[in-house]
Amino acid sequence: MAALISVLIAITLSLLITRIATEALTLTGLSRTSAKFQARSAFTGTGFATAESEAIVKHPLRRRIIMWLMFLGNAGFITVISSLVITFVSTSSTGDGLSRLLYLLIGIGVLWLLATNRAFNRILTRLVRKGLRRWTDLDLRDYARLLHLKGKYQVTEIEVNDDNWLANKKLKQLRLADEGIAVLGIERRDRIYIGAPYGDTCIYPGDTLIVYGRKAALIELDMRPEGIEGEQAHQQAIAIQRQIEQNQSNLDTYPTKPQQIINRH
Repeated sequence: MAALISVLIAITLSLLITRIATEALTLTGLSRTSAKFQARSAFTGTGFATAESEAIVKHPLRRRIIMWLMFLGNAGFITVISSLVITFVSTSSTGDGLSRLLYLLIGIGVLWLLATNRAFNRILTRLVRKGLRRWTDLDLRDYARLLHLKGKYQVTEIEVNDDNWLANKKLKQLRLADEGIAVLGIERRDRIYIGAPYGDTCIYPGDTLIVYGRKAALIELDMRPEGIEGEQAHQQAIAIQRQIEQNQSNLDTYPTKPQQIINRH
């Protein structure tokens, strides 16, 4: 019976660990759906190759959370298997084995009901977030939701090389805003971080830029070479952004009178 109890405890701890990891990943900027999926994937060792997985690998804090999940998941799986073997191998009769199986199913059923109960989940989420707020320095905002990181938009890092178009220029010279790209911060080679850099901030080889914008534009900027070819790509990117802004302006045209809105419906 002790082995059966250890199985249920291991399953309970597994659910709790994945819940804590989900909340922790959410606080680093992942949406709740993605955080839950990645936490369960890492804990079970599934390892789906998705865009969110790439975002986790590039993020040091998320990567550390996932590494702990992988370690604890392997340990928990071994514990559950060994406890199950002990539970049913040590039975003295068929009736004893069936009763233990019944207890196991009842225990799993209770845990499942708790895991899917909305009221219990709200209370647990509140407690987990309170604990993370007290004992960690995780940011309590979901930046994936705040910045609308879905569809074509994302936040990424760009490492500046010697032959990159960005190198050895001030931000005001680059006019990245005209391309629809915002520079959120710059990490120097010596790990000094510049948040919300201004126009006179210079970008040097070895810097890492944290940027926000359309995925296609960010990929092109990361690959953009120096010289005339880079300037031509810059002008083309500006033209594309102006067309996007024009399309958005057309979509943002709404009737001004309430009666017109009513008539539309």
